[in-house]
Amino acid sequence: MKRTSLIAALAAALTVGTVAALVPPALADKTAPATAAKPDKDMQTVLDALAALNGKPIETLTPAEARLQPTPTDAVKAVIAAKTKKPAAPEPVGNVADQTYPSAAGDKLPLRIYTPKDAKKGAILPVIVYFHGGGWVIANLDVYDSAPRSLANQTGAIVVSAEYHLAPEKKFPAAHDDAFAAYTWVRANAASFGGDPERIAVAGESAGANLAINVALKARDTKQGTIAHMLLVYPVAGKDMTTPSYVANADAKPLNKPMMQWFVKNTFATPDGANDPRIDLVDRTDLAGLPPTTLVTAEIDPLMSEGQALGKKLVAAGVKVDELDVKGVTHEFFGMGAVVAKAKSTLATSAKDLKASLAKAPAKVGTK
Repeated sequence: MKRTSLIAALAAALTVGTVAALVPPALADKTAPATAAKPDKDMQTVLDALAALNGKPIETLTPAEARLQPTPTDAVKAVIAAKTKKPAAPEPVGNVADQTYPSAAGDKLPLRIYTPKDAKKGAILPVIVYFHGGGWVIANLDVYDSAPRSLANQTGAIVVSAEYHLAPEKKFPAAHDDAFAAYTWVRANAASFGGDPERIAVAGESAGANLAINVALKARDTKQGTIAHMLLVYPVAGKDMTTPSYVANADAKPLNKPMMQWFVKNTFATPDGANDPRIDLVDRTDLAGLPPTTLVTAEIDPLMSEGQALGKKLVAAGVKVDELDVKGVTHEFFGMGAVVAKAKSTLATSAKDLKASLAKAPAKVGTK
């Protein structure tokens, strides 16, 4: 059965209650519990929908097979369809344009440019360069379409979501090299789509958050522009798979320890690849000089501990950090604002931070 028909079947069977009222992101205890926390009602509804799509364990599949499995995005669409009795529609924005950029290897890779719905004609807007998750092995621009749309509308900035080469076809550091190539393309071409090359932020989820901070580090070190803000959503930030959150969430969904081991196996050419400082961010000592940061972690996520450790390292290095540790949600929750209340409120706070930093960044000459 095709994925679309699976979603339709699930939508017909699901009964979804009223989404809970919005609540602000809760600050979790910095020490992970001995056992996994329980998802809140909204999150559990999505997890039930994902389970009903009967995906196979990613770690048992080839990368090509894994890329065809139902995703959390599919589960969200099924929940929406069950509630509204019609297919889920993406959040409207002002414009969506698909383009390409030259990758670090020289071939063309896709990127998607989202203009906010309230953008005035002829306005020169700040830009957010966004990188999707998927462990550098799976997912694409379509799977991670929700957050860029919401960020564009809520920040008033153009969001450029950039694809990158996936492993194992292209091993580490191919994705990192592509991410910086995408950033440099945006700086050079921002004016062509109404963006301001002097007001750029970076954002990403999971593996994409790791790409985002590495773009900021390289931009700092090579003096290629000043990045106004970093939005790092449950970043891959370390190599240690024995942290408290890895122990507590070893069997969590939709991300668990076996999956992370599978991502590592497929991403790196050698077993010690994760020792690279671009991956092992929590052991770096050169994080000073990075831009203000919004750091989001999820309570039910193997990556929670390393994300919080990265936050502490950034603060110690003098970086301004707004840390949002959200209880009762899992990895991948951030783009689920249509059905998960804490996702909606967390993205709203993140957008507010981005908007404030981009407003303080030097405006292009001739703009208000």
